Amino acid sequence: MSKRLSEMSTEELWQLFPIFLTAHQDCWEQWYSGEETALKKILPPNARINHIGSTSVNSIWAKPIIDILVEASTEADFECIKASLIDIGFTFMSRSSNRISFNKGYTENGFAEKVFHLHLRYVGDNDELYFRDYLREHTEIAKEYEKMKLELWKKYEHDRDGYTNAKTDFIAKYTEHAKQEYGSRYC
Repeated sequence: MSKRLSEMSTEELWQLFPIFLTAHQDCWEQWYSGEETALKKILPPNARINHIGSTSVNSIWAKPIIDILVEASTEADFECIKASLIDIGFTFMSRSSNRISFNKGYTENGFAEKVFHLHLRYVGDNDELYFRDYLREHTEIAKEYEKMKLELWKKYEHDRDGYTNAKTDFIAKYTEHAKQEYGSRYC
């Protein structure tokens, strides 16, 4: 009998769910759209839903995991939203004071066909939108990011934290460029 995901150590999870990248897939936008439709049925009407992460940038390789940013007003009941997300198949992963993370598509046998990460935040906590749009509008920077990710892939194949941390400075630098260029686009 195999272990449940909740019983596995971080190292066991990283072995079961390694980092892997693939060329952009047209189906990613369809996967996002399908999930967005389901989310609109359960989220407060003023919640903002966006496709973020590398799968939202058509020109670069990415982990085939659809990242979704949901921004809710400060009046929103995060516990109610959390319960609704769990009801439609998301798994609660972590919580800080103003953020909750969920995933969907992780099984005891590895990745499902469709995998999602959902980031629930308050409106305005959305640096990922700046970075996404900067990569979309500056293809040379997107290609630079892709090159870095491809170089990090095998080094951190079984170390998600290491992979993420190795990209942090690049992401912070170009997010700041985007904020200067776009101003208050996402307030």
